[in-house]
Amino acid sequence: MKSTLSSLLRLSVAAALCGNLLSASAAGADHPATKYKTDLPPSAELNYTIQAKQGGITLGGEGTVKWQVADKHFSVNSETRAMLFGKILESSSEGGIDDYGLAPTQFINKRFRKEATTTTFQRGNDTGGTISFSESGDTYPIKGGEQDRTSIIWQLISVARAAPQKFKPGSDWTFFVAGMHDAEPWTFKVVNTEKIKTPMGDLETVHFFKAPPPDAKDQQVDIWLAPSLEWYPVRVRFTDPNKDFVEQTLQQVSKK
Repeated sequence: MKSTLSSLLRLSVAAALCGNLLSASAAGADHPATKYKTDLPPSAELNYTIQAKQGGITLGGEGTVKWQVADKHFSVNSETRAMLFGKILESSSEGGIDDYGLAPTQFINKRFRKEATTTTFQRGNDTGGTISFSESGDTYPIKGGEQDRTSIIWQLISVARAAPQKFKPGSDWTFFVAGMHDAEPWTFKVVNTEKIKTPMGDLETVHFFKAPPPDAKDQQVDIWLAPSLEWYPVRVRFTDPNKDFVEQTLQQVSKK
């Protein structure tokens, strides 16, 4: 039982899309404003199956993502559940929409057997503002385009929808992303176009690789977005050097 709980905790940390894309981060780095043209996808509820191998133990589960956008406001609410244990991860991001795309105001993250953390984007009336954290005293200036670990995937989707012709293999897309304690630049590289099997059938996707930060070179994160399905996330996979993994695959989409 103890080893299963340990693996479950690792799963809750590694759970990607249905909670948040996770990576270690390095505080203190300055960042420029990142402005891309955006086209937000329509509101939807997405359901995922989760398969994982952690510490030699195979785990399964399910995840739900509720994406809503209306009247210059967006929200993303995610839950990840593991068999026998129930809910192991919740996260939410909400905010407005500005010239840079999504403009989060609050990111809340709650992991299995952990207290919830809050990241706040205190925005000025016109420009500027500050990002702060309930778990640390670090702060970062808001310059434009900053995201949190739940909103970032939807900002990436919005950028891809606005300029799909630019998402060619080898192209890089960088954003400044706030986590639970600090913030850092994240870079997504387009790997290729690939057809993958899902419970919804075979889907043509664009495969992204999220480059790990310098202090987490051994973690690989892969994301597949489906242009024919509003660029919604179809699959996300975390792979460790020992081949442990967490993989989430889209099972159903209900547009709202």
